[in-house]
Amino acid sequence: MADSPPKNLNPLSIFAGFLPWIAFTFVAQRLSADGVAWSALFAAALSLVFLVRGRNKDLPTQLDVYSLIIFGVIAVVGFAGDHRIDQWLYEWGRPLVGVLLGAILLATASTRPFTAEYAKKTTPREYWDSPLFRRINLVLSAAWGVAIAVMGAAAVLVTAIDANATDTDSPYLIDFVLNWAVPICLIAWMIHFTNTYPDRAGRAADEESATS
Repeated sequence: MADSPPKNLNPLSIFAGFLPWIAFTFVAQRLSADGVAWSALFAAALSLVFLVRGRNKDLPTQLDVYSLIIFGVIAVVGFAGDHRIDQWLYEWGRPLVGVLLGAILLATASTRPFTAEYAKKTTPREYWDSPLFRRINLVLSAAWGVAIAVMGAAAVLVTAIDANATDTDSPYLIDFVLNWAVPICLIAWMIHFTNTYPDRAGRAADEESATS
């Protein structure tokens, strides 16, 4: 079919593209405020390694570019700033990374969807400019952008709740829901959605062509 959707798009390979972001979040949560810059430097170095490897092996690199820029800026600001800057990065900058990355993915979904790089690995070149291929990757990239932004917003909400707490007891249930349950559920749903949406979109396009 001339308008074939991408086949065998591996959602786990897309998830792997977010490893620098996951590493930054995981490491930063376990260090003091002064460690955010080091966490960002580690994530930037990881992004650079992935970027160089991707360019050498013709692998997806768009996410690595975004991650390298974001974490590079955070590392520079963290190392150049004083303790107040470090504290702000720890309390607000750390959760806002997800919101920023999600916003970038949403902003570029219609012009340069990042999932297209992954889809092109399993889709013949003659289909890359087809309307269906572009529509599928627009939807997938936008969906990932929304999911990442929501995860970041949930982390920001935890920070806001902690900052306005009226006692010394941490709201553990809210923290668990927003910092763990929400991200896990969103990632699981996005993996499922990435795995099933291309086929559903292709069948819908076939049915539309058959009835027109």
